[in-house]
Amino acid sequence: MQYDFKKQLRSFGYAWQGILSCVGKEQNLSFHLIATVIVIIAGFVLGITHTEWTVIILCISIVIAAELFNTAIEKLVDLVSPERHPIAGQVKDIAAGAVLVCAVAAAIIGLIIFIPYFSGL
Repeated sequence: MQYDFKKQLRSFGYAWQGILSCVGKEQNLSFHLIATVIVIIAGFVLGITHTEWTVIILCISIVIAAELFNTAIEKLVDLVSPERHPIAGQVKDIAAGAVLVCAVAAAIIGLIIFIPYFSGL
């Protein structure tokens, strides 16, 4: 079986297209991206460690991925259930809840990492 590099590149292109289709259009994703920029700037200014960067990058990735999953689920629910339906609403709420869990955990981890730097100023 031969590896198809062009096919793989197209797949990455489709994935980037999916991400870009949400940027600037999904309010919560925009909020998370703004928070990401602030956290990255704070990390550079405060000189956090490599281990702390690893944890921060993991948290950022999980929250953004969760937001993208949530958006995909919302769009799919809207497609299959254009009319209001209690189960459709519940599915959307559950997906949004998953994002909230990730975001709260990331915020707590961020506080654990950054508070010692601010208390030392």
